[in-house]
Amino acid sequence: MQAHGERDVWLNPPPIPLTTAEMDHVFGLPYARAPHPSYGDAKIPAWEMIRFSVNIMRGCFGGCTFCSITEHEGRIIQSRSEDSIIQELEEIRDKVAGFTGVISDLGGPTANMYRIGCRTPEIEAACRKPSCVYPGICQNLNTDHGPLVKIYRRGRALKGIKKILIGSGVRYDLAVQSPEYVKELVQHHVGGYLKIAPEHTEQGPLSKMMKPGIGSYDRFKQMFEKFSAEAGKEQYLIPYFIAAHPGTSDEDMMNLALWLKRNGFRADQVQTFYPSPMATATAMYHSGKNPLRKVTRDSEAVDIVRGERRRRLHKAFLRYHDPNNWPLLRDALKAMGRADLIGNGKHHLIPTYQPVLDGSYASPRRKNSTSAPAKGRMLTQHTGLPPRVTGAAKPPRKPR
Repeated sequence: MQAHGERDVWLNPPPIPLTTAEMDHVFGLPYARAPHPSYGDAKIPAWEMIRFSVNIMRGCFGGCTFCSITEHEGRIIQSRSEDSIIQELEEIRDKVAGFTGVISDLGGPTANMYRIGCRTPEIEAACRKPSCVYPGICQNLNTDHGPLVKIYRRGRALKGIKKILIGSGVRYDLAVQSPEYVKELVQHHVGGYLKIAPEHTEQGPLSKMMKPGIGSYDRFKQMFEKFSAEAGKEQYLIPYFIAAHPGTSDEDMMNLALWLKRNGFRADQVQTFYPSPMATATAMYHSGKNPLRKVTRDSEAVDIVRGERRRRLHKAFLRYHDPNNWPLLRDALKAMGRADLIGNGKHHLIPTYQPVLDGSYASPRRKNSTSAPAKGRMLTQHTGLPPRVTGAAKPPRKPR
């Protein structure tokens, strides 16, 4: 219980994990698989998103500090049986109106934690670690992806099922432990793009998020590209990142922006951290301390990104390619002593020129110039995919 104003907040602990038989019973109830009639003919985006998806498990042992799934669903993975999952696939095929043969997701809080857990119940009962995969994968964690591979193969062999996509996020540091799983996923269950969430590239914020280093992403990317090439498919990873997370410095965001540019990513929609209930990062945000270690008056202080300007700056670094962010980024880079990143070369982060409303480009370096600014195309909005995918226009050359 926690005092909050004139009230007390009563927080229930996660429920006792369900057995496989109990999970099968819950998911086997006669659901209508349709929105409540009170909605009438209204279009419900949330329903459209999950209409042809199947939830195969509950729980998450990742322990990411900005997420509260572990507190809601528990740290112990609760998995349905293979037959129960196959039965639901058949029900969607036979009963859901508008089904075209494509399952949009076969997953849960994480796509690849199905039937993964501690090697022994005794160790699991005694363990108090907040994460089974940070700072590294626990030696007591069973990382066998075999049961999940079996479900993928059995599911796509069903008559009337043309394609099974994986829409849930893949825990890539866990996936690389099973090359067989990565191959199965990449060659049969990716619809061109696969989303994963490294969240950041720098160790400072990653240590406060309890996320693996970017090296794990690089290893998964190598496997992803290798198996895509073997299948003769052109597919891409879509990495997700968070701006303004506790423990993130301005330099961290600058380095992330440089990484994004080197790797050809231009994010359209980005996530800025907000303190949410039951998340460990929220405790960091409000206390300014690191609750992942013992908290005292003299314990580790955490850099908290507060104020509209600094939060806007961190988001602007993620969208370094947006001309609207260039004035803010120029001022910040100069204040950080990194004016060397401002220029019109490939190694620069942002250019010196600035688009104006008529489609021309003004150069801030030549205020008294009498020559007319060069004409050029305005930059297009990007979708977070590499430019070669979106066909996005490249930034124009330096005005003459």
